[in-house]
Amino acid sequence: MDKNIVDRAAGAIMGAWIGDALGVGPHWYYDLSELRQDYGEWVDGYTAPKPGRYHEGLKAGQLSQSGVILKLMVSSLVESGSYDEADFCRRMDTELFPLLNGEPASGPGGYTSQSIREAWRRRVEQKLPWGETAGHADTTEAIERTLAIGVRYSLDLSRLASFVSNNAALTQFDDVVLSMTVAYSSVLAMLIQGNRLEPDISDKLMNLVKDGTLPFHAVTRKGLKPPQPGDPDPPRAGRFASPDALLSPGYMAMAATDPDIKIEPAWKVSIVYGMPCAIYHMLPAAYYLASRFRNDFESAVLHAINGGGQNQVRAILTGSLVGAQVGLSGIPSRFLEQLEGGEELQNLAIRLAEQAAQLKSN
Repeated sequence: MDKNIVDRAAGAIMGAWIGDALGVGPHWYYDLSELRQDYGEWVDGYTAPKPGRYHEGLKAGQLSQSGVILKLMVSSLVESGSYDEADFCRRMDTELFPLLNGEPASGPGGYTSQSIREAWRRRVEQKLPWGETAGHADTTEAIERTLAIGVRYSLDLSRLASFVSNNAALTQFDDVVLSMTVAYSSVLAMLIQGNRLEPDISDKLMNLVKDGTLPFHAVTRKGLKPPQPGDPDPPRAGRFASPDALLSPGYMAMAATDPDIKIEPAWKVSIVYGMPCAIYHMLPAAYYLASRFRNDFESAVLHAINGGGQNQVRAILTGSLVGAQVGLSGIPSRFLEQLEGGEELQNLAIRLAEQAAQLKSN
């Protein structure tokens, strides 16, 4: 078993949980002066939410509902030995939905996202089957749980794309959101394999489109050169309309490494790409920070948090991408030790990582 794969895969999972817990206190401050007033000039660790804020009642170092759902997904993957959609849905039905009431400020973690509320309504109130539970939210809830599938199948991107797409479709209806979700897990898998989030990452992903591994439509030649007269139609149209979601991380990495492009301090990436919750604000910022701080987990997640707005998701996505590059061994111990239930979470992450690495040894 490749110990480096295990280290990077476990780092990806723990990076997501750490990012989630870091966001519990200072979540959703769109007024940065208010954020600084409540938490000082620099948030440097886990904090508790202020009265009347999102996640009120949680303590520093605890997981929000996003982290809880990710734990359901990791547990399902570990205990099933593979992706089992029926098992994951059963866990949602029996372990999460009975704790919800359809309102935003309810349930584990103190806040329930739009897409999870919609799935709850369709399953619990309308008695619809899974598969008829998706909503139109343009946010990242699907990524926040399917990144675990990306870790589990990081050495088999064809199955990764199929399983991530299928699971994301349980809560997300928009095809563009689905394509960006699959793209994120594909990037994460490449990092776990040992690649870095550098400008050439998109070229590597496009090669996987060309050979049919990733289900994205593409008609361009190598290097995005236009098709020539007489070129045949692609033999397969692809599940997703274009490969642009795979091209974004390369451009974000280019911005992070270009000496003429300066975002200082780096937390202002939230202003450059936008503070709101939509996936098209979150992913560019996460890719940028995960490229710029690819060897520095602490700087990556803390700049993600200190940018305000939807900083929790920014930190989840960034934390997973950087955790996949530095490995569990490269995450500062204080983030692991001060995370509530950290030992249990690490054990789960390592078990999932070992299953992922088995794909290579088989």
